[in-house]
Amino acid sequence: MAERALDVYLNDHLAGATMGCEIAEDLRDRNEGTPLGDRMAVLAAEIESDRTTLAELAERLGTTSNPVKKGTAWLAEKAGELKFSGATSGNPDLGTFLELETLSLGVEGKISMWRSLQAIADDHPAMGGMNFDDLIDRGESQRRVLEAERMEAGASVLRGGGD
Repeated sequence: MAERALDVYLNDHLAGATMGCEIAEDLRDRNEGTPLGDRMAVLAAEIESDRTTLAELAERLGTTSNPVKKGTAWLAEKAGELKFSGATSGNPDLGTFLELETLSLGVEGKISMWRSLQAIADDHPAMGGMNFDDLIDRGESQRRVLEAERMEAGASVLRGGGD
């Protein structure tokens, strides 16, 4: 039962990580040549690296991949592109703010996941060698960068400066 719970948990986070990679890359691409684009280039690469680390860990643990969850995350991200692009609100700056907020929440979830896995690592030899402290620290650094960008974008758009 516990192994099944871990499989579900890892598949949920892999789906979220896939969505996070797509959002980070979209932010990077739509803001190329700007300070936000430069910061997102770094973060997108880090988030992809974290997703790869998680996928490799899931494989070592023998987690069965759930293509439905991956597909659902991909569909959700594609639907989100309409909202994030400003197509539904007519305000692309609002979309950027919402995209930063979504990504920030995802990174917070990733930090929580690393902490949860760290707590059970001694029960799973396949987790040996995982440096959860570094993964948590990197996530917290990502969260700080995203929070600063989110607050700046939110202040602008919610005050009416992003119309």
